[in-house]
Amino acid sequence: MQIFLVFFLWDSVFSGSERVVFGYDRARILTYIFGILLVKSLVYSSRSIDVAGEISRGDLSNYLTKPISYFRYWFTRDLSSKALNIIFASFEAILLYFLLKPPFFLQSNPLAVLLFLISLIFAIFIYYNLVFLFSMFPFWQPEQAWGAIFLFFIFSDFLGGGIFPIDILPLSFQKILYSTPFPYLLFTPLQIYLGKLTIAQSLKSLFVGGFWALALAILVKRIWNSGLKNYRAEGR
Repeated sequence: MQIFLVFFLWDSVFSGSERVVFGYDRARILTYIFGILLVKSLVYSSRSIDVAGEISRGDLSNYLTKPISYFRYWFTRDLSSKALNIIFASFEAILLYFLLKPPFFLQSNPLAVLLFLISLIFAIFIYYNLVFLFSMFPFWQPEQAWGAIFLFFIFSDFLGGGIFPIDILPLSFQKILYSTPFPYLLFTPLQIYLGKLTIAQSLKSLFVGGFWALALAILVKRIWNSGLKNYRAEGR
């Protein structure tokens, strides 16, 4: 229902095939909508949201006593979830395409496609670290685990461009938003694919996305070490 509502909203705005609004023509905005469906299934699918529950229930103790990396364990589970989600989302997108028959923008520049794929890799690492960051909240407040995760999901979807392209927002708000990791989850990769960024702008975007992936990984590790000192294994 969500994809239908968004599709028909933008389809009515771009009723004329030559009409351009917010720098998008009909083919690009509808490609953006379908692209969100696929990119979300790859980037936003996550099993590591269960980390918060394991910490609050004390189940984390089962992993701390084993010779495995807790981070790599959850990352591999995330990858398996993403593999399943992208398969199902692809079937859903194909079905919707035959039902709605929208015009699509196909990127013909191999370099732009390569940069798009690299940006998706950075987006996966950024989202994984963000989920882990919010999932460690129960180290200090075990009863508030799902509240923090729920707020994160709302903000990441809105600020990441999952509801509408964020370049339709006021420029002052965009500047603030680009200083956060959220635009590099969904919006920026799709901008690269749609050709709305030059090669130089795309490379700059990849640099910033790579910075956020590394910075968040370091931050998560430090907070994790601090959280373990406060871990009390309630419920075990």
